[in-house]
Amino acid sequence: MRLLRRVGILCAGALVFAAAGMAQGRFQLKEGDRVVFYGDSITDQRLYTVLAETYVVTRFPKLRVGFIHSGWGGDRVTGGGGGPIDVRLKRDVIAYKPTVMTIMLAMNDGGYRAWDDALFKTYSGGYEHIIDSVKKALPAIRVTVIQPSPYDDVTRPPDFAGGYNAVLIRYGQFVKELGDRDGLIVADMNTPVVAMLEKAKAADPELAKKIIPDRVHPEESGHLVMAEALLKAWNGPSLVAAVEIDAAARRAVRTEKAQVTALHFNREISWTETDDALPVPLPHPLDAVGKDFALAVQSSDFVEALDQEPLKVTGLTAERYALKIDGEKVGDFTKGQLAEGVNLALEATPMSKQASRVHDLTVKHNDLHYARWREVQTPFQDLHVSGEQAALDALDKLEQETVQLQRAAAQPKPRHYELTPD
Repeated sequence: MRLLRRVGILCAGALVFAAAGMAQGRFQLKEGDRVVFYGDSITDQRLYTVLAETYVVTRFPKLRVGFIHSGWGGDRVTGGGGGPIDVRLKRDVIAYKPTVMTIMLAMNDGGYRAWDDALFKTYSGGYEHIIDSVKKALPAIRVTVIQPSPYDDVTRPPDFAGGYNAVLIRYGQFVKELGDRDGLIVADMNTPVVAMLEKAKAADPELAKKIIPDRVHPEESGHLVMAEALLKAWNGPSLVAAVEIDAAARRAVRTEKAQVTALHFNREISWTETDDALPVPLPHPLDAVGKDFALAVQSSDFVEALDQEPLKVTGLTAERYALKIDGEKVGDFTKGQLAEGVNLALEATPMSKQASRVHDLTVKHNDLHYARWREVQTPFQDLHVSGEQAALDALDKLEQETVQLQRAAAQPKPRHYELTPD
């Protein structure tokens, strides 16, 4: 199970609070949206898509948005194993009446060889057909087009002069120009992943190869950076919640996306805090799902861009303090670290454990949808067996109940904080 947990790392306070305060535009998803993720095997992995869904559910727990994952391995703009493109669009996109659709295609369309004008003509025409078809069926749909994730020509030598990723970059340039022309949201999953791979290679050349082990399909480490690119395109906020307490003045001087009550100053400082959101559930420790995951996080700006939960306490007198949340030891910090600010999103906290439970339910509901779609609906669609609809209805009901559990699990809870001198 792809369960994300937490890690205990301190971020510099200046960076934490600067990133938390960065101005960002309005988040692109809104109440009642239904999102369909469409693409080939990289979308079919259900990793960047599930990570993006978990972020939305935990960062906006009151926002009702539905998610359908419709990637199919081997797909091109013309379709593939799931049927021709018009069959795919009708069954796997339009039938769900989405308000938002993301599209990532190109890895297979380029043929894994040097630039070919005929292949690109098919790609460009087919891509426009996809957008025209969904807009004709769903005139109000908002489309996010994705410049494709890279073929790894960074950690290994290119297969031919220039390399296959150079071909994908040219395909991605078409996607960007099309998106700009038609007023679509554009997300670039190539440039940031390549930049991360380059930093990872410089730090550990052999481990960096494990981020995209077959050069096409990233591990979860690569998908984290891909999810970041999509969420940035949607104006995903960096801040989970921010609290600053001035112990000398005996008051909270900053509460952003958080409410602080019952603040007491004795030998220890204690308070009750209810945040508006939960952090992204990163692993704890960071290499728990693989050392490549830690390397990818350290080689990217994911934490700075999307996972800031700063706690800052100034005016302390003792040299070291123990932080507990709901009676659980989070860590020991110097007064200097607390004065600069600790990013709780990088600590094993009750909030991060709660977010991990949300992620687990996100995986479960997507596994149910996959079983419904790929193991019942599609293989039985032409057999006209009497039990098909009952099976689909039962799986739909089970998934709906799982989504309800997911949303309930994402609701923030009051947490009791204790900061005690060691």
